[in-house]
Amino acid sequence: MSSRFHKLLLACVASLFAGGFISVRAVAETPSLRICADPDNLPYSNSSLGGFDNQIAALLARDIGRKPVFVWARSRRGFLRERFNKGACDVLMGVPEGMKHVQTTVPYYRSSYVFVTRSREHLHIASFDDPVLDNKRIGLQILESDYSPPSLPLIRAGHTAQLVGYEPFGREAGSIVRAVADKKIGVAVIWGPLAGYYARKQSVPLSLAAVSPSIDRSGIPFVFNITAAVHSKDTDLAEKLNRAIREDAAKIDRILRAYNVPQLPLTKDGGA
Repeated sequence: MSSRFHKLLLACVASLFAGGFISVRAVAETPSLRICADPDNLPYSNSSLGGFDNQIAALLARDIGRKPVFVWARSRRGFLRERFNKGACDVLMGVPEGMKHVQTTVPYYRSSYVFVTRSREHLHIASFDDPVLDNKRIGLQILESDYSPPSLPLIRAGHTAQLVGYEPFGREAGSIVRAVADKKIGVAVIWGPLAGYYARKQSVPLSLAAVSPSIDRSGIPFVFNITAAVHSKDTDLAEKLNRAIREDAAKIDRILRAYNVPQLPLTKDGGA
C-alpha cells in the first residue's frame, strides 16, 4: 500500500469518525420529552405506539424540538401521586381540562360519553330517563370497583338491576362494545373515543349518540375538553405545547378521525 493511499485512507476514516461523533453529539444534545403512557390501553396508547395519544404526543414533541420518549406506566388509581408527581415524566396525555394538581394545556379535542346501540334497532335514546332503557341490560365500565360516572343518573332513574360491569383497560376494554354487537346487552354508556374505536371493528353497524344532558343535575359532567398535563410549575413547557397544539390542529384532527373519535366543537374557554 502506497504511503499516499495510506494517508488518504486514514483521512477518510478520520472523517467518518468525526462525522459519527458529530451525529451522536447532535442526537445527545436533543432534549427529550418524557411522556407517561399506558403500555396496553388502546385506542389511547400501547407499547407499540399504536394509540392516537402516542401519535399526537410524538407530533407535539417534535414540533417543540424535543425527542419523544415514552415512560410506560399503568393508568390506575394513585398514578399521579406515585409516578407523575414524583417526576417520572414531563407530560401526560388525555387529561380533562382543569384537573387539579397539574397544569393543563389548551385542549386538543372535546368529546362526550355516548350511548352505544345496534343501528338496526333505531333506539334513539334521548336521556338517562328515556323509557327505551327500561328492561334493557345496560353496560358500564367498572373503575376501581366502582361503576363509571353514568351510573349515578342510571341508578337514580331506577336502572340499578340492569347494570352490567365491564373492564375499562387493556385487552378487554373493547368487550363492552362487542357485548352490544353480540346482543349480550342492549346498550352501553361509555367514553366516546373508546366507543368509536371499537364500534368500527364490529361485524354489525353500531350507533353512537352523545349522552344528554351534557351535565347531570347532580353536577357530574359527561362532556370534556381533553388536554395534555405538565407539572404545575412548568409554565414554559405548557406554553410551548399550547402553541404546538394550535399550530397542529389540522394534523391532530386527522389522527383523531383515523381512530373514529367522536368530536364536539371546542368551547371558547377551551382554546378553540
